[in-house]
Amino acid sequence: MDPMSAPLSPPPAARTLAVCRAAARFCALRGWAPVMEMPLPNGRRADILALMPEGAFAVVEVKSCARDFLSDGKWPEYRDYCDRLYFAVDLDFPQDLLPEEVGLLVADGPDAVLLREAPAHALAPARRRALLQRYAFNAAGRLAALQDPAGLAELRAALRVE
Repeated sequence: MDPMSAPLSPPPAARTLAVCRAAARFCALRGWAPVMEMPLPNGRRADILALMPEGAFAVVEVKSCARDFLSDGKWPEYRDYCDRLYFAVDLDFPQDLLPEEVGLLVADGPDAVLLREAPAHALAPARRRALLQRYAFNAAGRLAALQDPAGLAELRAALRVE
């Protein structure tokens, strides 16, 4: 095959978005309620924080390439805010880089499959309650913004003035 006609790999941002969407779909198909880009109390932001039907939380950390994983050592800090921790990657990701003590989702197009279940490590009740409240406020705020974008802009402007 002519190297000039070989298909180019999508840029990391596009790969991240595709894996994130596939992982969110994986969550939704299992009855989990995923919220993307969820800010956590420790200042980190989970790619996906999903509320599971039994009240547990799963964090899904999306990695677009080996360099993304190797340059980002923050993932252990997510464990304090979930009952299960997963990585989500695409088919081209070198899976042997990922630690065995987390779950693994692999995206193939719009879907993702579970290759390794994440071990459970239960949150303390007080932390779960605080995280649930943060999750609910964040999700409700996003829903309100979709329903009334102008109202949200006015509210934000009023909060900055006061």
